[in-house]
Amino acid sequence: MLVILAANHYLLMAVIQHNGNKMNFENKNIIVIGGSSGIGRGIASSYIDKGANVCITGTRDKISDYDEEISENIKKCTYQKLDLSNHDNLEKLSLPFDDINTLVCSQGIVAYDQKEFEMGTFKKVIDLNLNSVMASCTFFQENLSKNNGSIVIIGSGASFHAVKGNPAYSASKGGLLTLIKTLAEAWARDGIRVNGIAPGYVATKLTEVTFGNEKRYENSLKGIPLRRWGSPKDMGEVCCFLSSDGASYVTGQMLTVDGGMSLS
Repeated sequence: MLVILAANHYLLMAVIQHNGNKMNFENKNIIVIGGSSGIGRGIASSYIDKGANVCITGTRDKISDYDEEISENIKKCTYQKLDLSNHDNLEKLSLPFDDINTLVCSQGIVAYDQKEFEMGTFKKVIDLNLNSVMASCTFFQENLSKNNGSIVIIGSGASFHAVKGNPAYSASKGGLLTLIKTLAEAWARDGIRVNGIAPGYVATKLTEVTFGNEKRYENSLKGIPLRRWGSPKDMGEVCCFLSSDGASYVTGQMLTVDGGMSLS
């Protein structure tokens, strides 16, 4: 209990210190891996709103290949194709800037219909959701260390508890929780902060199986004190805070952003 209270106090003090100037990302360079859709795109949008130079990656040839409407601020991003089923593809990235201030790892997949109990699917989910995050972080470590940079990793409520029927997704997101802590401790001497967020329900293609079903959706709201699902932009604002000067004394933390769902 004392440890939990101390951690909450730690985050609270950082929030109190935060102000508008510390959320200004002008002349800051951000790369959002998996920023082509869903939560990742919302995160990219938040950084752009605050003046950042943003590069997003996805697995398709161009950003217009995705179903989502392309907003005006997303049009300001640079898009790079990146298929992390092969980690060596990181070497092929051609970024629009030399220095990186923040790396956001929002790549991830989930498989339904008990597919994650099959070893082939299990390995595929683990490799993208966990292994490719480690590969991305180590690939950009040297660059980030030159700029006192930060890393924000997108976890999930599954980082803290099991998800029925999804052993690979649960294991991968649980692994991210301890990866964040381990990297934060190891790279603090390099001036790199490593944090993460654990979103609750957010309306994206990944969660369409729930929000696209009226009965499931209404039932899900009963467990959320704020009585609404989060938006990708909600997640983006928290990511911006964690990588801002207002959070300069925060590292090794996974911040839950779920409308209070985890309170009960």
